[in-house]
Amino acid sequence: MSLDIDYLRGWIGRQETLTDRATLVPAEALSATLDRDDPRPKAGDPLPPLWHWLYFLPLARQSQIGPDGHPKRGGFLPPVPLPRRMWAGGRFTFHKPIALEEKMTRVSTVADVTVKQGRAGSLCFVLVKHAVHGENGLALEEEHDIVYRDAPAPNEPPPAPKAAPNDGVWQRDIVPDDVLLFRYSALTFNGHRIHYDRKYVTEVEGYPGLIVHGPLIATLLVDLLRRNTDKPLKTFKFRAVSPLFDIAPFSVHGRPGADGQVALWARNGQGNLAIEAEARI
Repeated sequence: MSLDIDYLRGWIGRQETLTDRATLVPAEALSATLDRDDPRPKAGDPLPPLWHWLYFLPLARQSQIGPDGHPKRGGFLPPVPLPRRMWAGGRFTFHKPIALEEKMTRVSTVADVTVKQGRAGSLCFVLVKHAVHGENGLALEEEHDIVYRDAPAPNEPPPAPKAAPNDGVWQRDIVPDDVLLFRYSALTFNGHRIHYDRKYVTEVEGYPGLIVHGPLIATLLVDLLRRNTDKPLKTFKFRAVSPLFDIAPFSVHGRPGADGQVALWARNGQGNLAIEAEARI
């Protein structure tokens, strides 16, 4: 599909400012969804890393929802005409924790729009930068990579898999059933149909099953870190390598290294890499 990159790059510099409060119930609900046995949260408790995704939700009216379940394109984000949209990765710097019940402001900026030619067609990458401020100043900075892709050609072979590392020190096995995906979609008010509409994801977008949310996998990786160390997280970055589906279990792994560096990754049921990540504590 031909893309008017000059037109799409006209969105660079657009900003959106949202305010919210880090209320208790979403945090308690995500704790249950991640199968944690934490005590009930209370005002003043620190919000765990990446749990800010529970807030600043996309509250588009129902009439403004597009065919994929996302808000129609062309508002804050550029109207990329490619049909498949995925979360490609992200980078985070944590300056200070957000306290539960704290008021927050998020300033989002479209930082870049680029187009590349991949093996299966055009890829359009949109980089969005977020700065989240709490009542005491800047709490975290996030860079969010979004990728838009062509629909697959008939009988298109899947990309060659990349073997995941096998030297993890920590491991947790995950069963991505419909309930887990539904609960995370509900908590983040994510209407993207690839996560809950099996007919849509298999017949329209051509995937073999429901897709596990990239942010959910990233959250599970950081949750694995939290289950194995109480040291505060300073930075985190992750990159999607291949999607995970609800048709098979997967696992998350970690390996601590020198100078506070921790390697993290998600591995599918065939032993192949799905997400690779790095944290610094």
